[in-house]
Amino acid sequence: MELHTALAGLDVHPWSTVNHAYGPAEDLPGLLRTFAEGGEDAEEALDELYGSIVHQGTVYAASVDAAPYLARIAASGQQTVDALRLLGCLAESEDEYEVEPGAVRAAVTAQLPLLIPLLADEDTAVRQAASWTVGHTRDTCTALPAVRARLAAETEPAVRAEILTAYARLDRADAAAEARALLGPDTPAPLRLAAVFAALNADEPWLAAHRDAVLGLLPARETARSGYADEHREPLSTIVGILLGRDTDTDRESALALLDAALRDERPEVRVEALWAADRACTLSRSAPQRLIPAIAPLAADRTAAQLLGKIGPLAAEAAPVLVELAAQPDDEAADQALAALVLVAPQAAAPLLARALGERPRAMQCAAGSHAPADAPFPFGLELFAAVRARLAAKALEHPEGCTDCGCSTTRDHNDTAGLVHLLRLWGPQAVEALPELCAILPRFHYAATAITAVAADTGPERREQTASALRAGAHKLFVAQALHGLTGERGPLFAAAEAALATGARGAVEAARALADLGPAAARLIPALRTALGRTIDRDTTPEVDADLALALALWRITGEAAEVVPVLASVFDRSEGRQWFHWTTARAAREIAVLGPAGRPLTARLHALLDDPAQAPSAVLGLLAVADPAGLDPTRLAEAAVHSAETRADLNGACNALRALGATALTPELHDRLTALTTADRRLVVSGSDHAMIRDDEQLRAALTSVLDQAG
Repeated sequence: MELHTALAGLDVHPWSTVNHAYGPAEDLPGLLRTFAEGGEDAEEALDELYGSIVHQGTVYAASVDAAPYLARIAASGQQTVDALRLLGCLAESEDEYEVEPGAVRAAVTAQLPLLIPLLADEDTAVRQAASWTVGHTRDTCTALPAVRARLAAETEPAVRAEILTAYARLDRADAAAEARALLGPDTPAPLRLAAVFAALNADEPWLAAHRDAVLGLLPARETARSGYADEHREPLSTIVGILLGRDTDTDRESALALLDAALRDERPEVRVEALWAADRACTLSRSAPQRLIPAIAPLAADRTAAQLLGKIGPLAAEAAPVLVELAAQPDDEAADQALAALVLVAPQAAAPLLARALGERPRAMQCAAGSHAPADAPFPFGLELFAAVRARLAAKALEHPEGCTDCGCSTTRDHNDTAGLVHLLRLWGPQAVEALPELCAILPRFHYAATAITAVAADTGPERREQTASALRAGAHKLFVAQALHGLTGERGPLFAAAEAALATGARGAVEAARALADLGPAAARLIPALRTALGRTIDRDTTPEVDADLALALALWRITGEAAEVVPVLASVFDRSEGRQWFHWTTARAAREIAVLGPAGRPLTARLHALLDDPAQAPSAVLGLLAVADPAGLDPTRLAEAAVHSAETRADLNGACNALRALGATALTPELHDRLTALTTADRRLVVSGSDHAMIRDDEQLRAALTSVLDQAG
């Protein structure tokens, strides 16, 4: 097919009537032509095509209209591989936006008469790309016979592997039967790996032949790169994940035994691959750490191993002696990584080592007091570490003397380091009172030191309290410094001034100021006009920050005035403006949870809360709101408990589900709900499967303990 034939009708097609990720698809003719002609701008045009018709995996109505042109471009011999891969991405997607379900895949399937001849193209890369794309059509009438025939004729191992993978998408059982003869060591590596995945795809029992095939392929990453399947890029990790996902004792042991063998392999490159897979196993399976730690601990000098031990935390206590030895070494990089893990595994053992090298162990410091620090377990206080923290803060005060506020002389690392030191002192509270001079000295440059000042100065005498207050007054134009001053002395003037200024700065400032004033209650009555002015601000676009601001302002007015007639309509508008909008569901959940402060005065919002019970992400917050504002006679505790348990089962809002079930009490759990909750706490599969990578294992353990306490209360 000639290129001009492939592009026939491109300019007269009604592109303006269909949308892609950025609106009407009027730019597609130019992008498709530029891509097809293969000039210097072709690569940029291809990137824009990906971004518009398969944006982050989502397909659109314009994707349907683009498919025939891409197929004809591929058939013309121009940009064939890239056109095939883009078509494959369209067919692969199941994330469809404003288009009939299956319409995009059907559009690609309709092009099979143009695509199937490419399975026999003389170019190896074209045959491989065509196999990948044809397999994603899931078509068993035309594609399956063609793929089966091509598998028998193909001789290139990488292409045969791609064809077998396509076969497995089209006919799982037959592809698995074909794969059984391809597991031996004489089979080329790409084809052997595809055979393993064909067996897994068909849910076949995991046999010694599969284990031996995988161990014989390791390290397998390079082999996997010869194929197109994204899900196979980390082959060992993917295999382990599939076996654990089957959730049987036999498959679980098969996965962990495979990992244990790989972790003990003599080849470093195999151990590296195994550590990545072990990380995934420990994140998915509650029994994985205990099974794998004996094999992981000796590898603690490896950064990936040390990070994994830190994620596992106290459950990896048997690795502490190895980590102590590594953390005491002079090598800053390796010692810092080992100490960071030790901080999370055995904090008491880590404290003296951290004290002796505080400024040289940034990772360890972050784990002790930064974003990686456990929220429920402050790092242990010790005199040696406390002295080191004070000395480091004193050095920072000299680096940034009084009057150095916006000089630009500090770095992001400097701020992070200082924030960690401040956070430690805040957590230690009054036992860190001797650090007040250092905190006050850094306050002009690092205003967030105010949060620690009030925590450690709670029980000081009059003289020290006044010295501290003087330091806070100097920076009280900052809202949280003014809050700290109010917490220490009760002075409201600076807090009112800082809050009024923040209210005028936009949505974010309005939220912070509203929350500070809400804590004062009626004492903040003088700022009611400023709150109302902020609530009546002009909004160019209704974004989540703007809706969040209105929620915070309304709740502040309620805490100050107690006038439901003014506040309830604003809260109702928060629900109305958020309904059905993809990125507003957490705002809705927050509103449902926080209106509990209204009590019975929020009863007009009951219907809106009931409407949220069917959404697992919003149900726990709705339960908490209903328990506070609804007429108890109109509530069905079992229905509320069902909504909360379903939220936990779907991993939609795990912490919220715990809080909702605690608030409902033991009597709300029927025997059936009790059994479902028990299954969540006793299963090997972890509940927390998303969030901060370094905290997922720890969060899951805490959540399981919380759910167990709910069950204990229920008997």
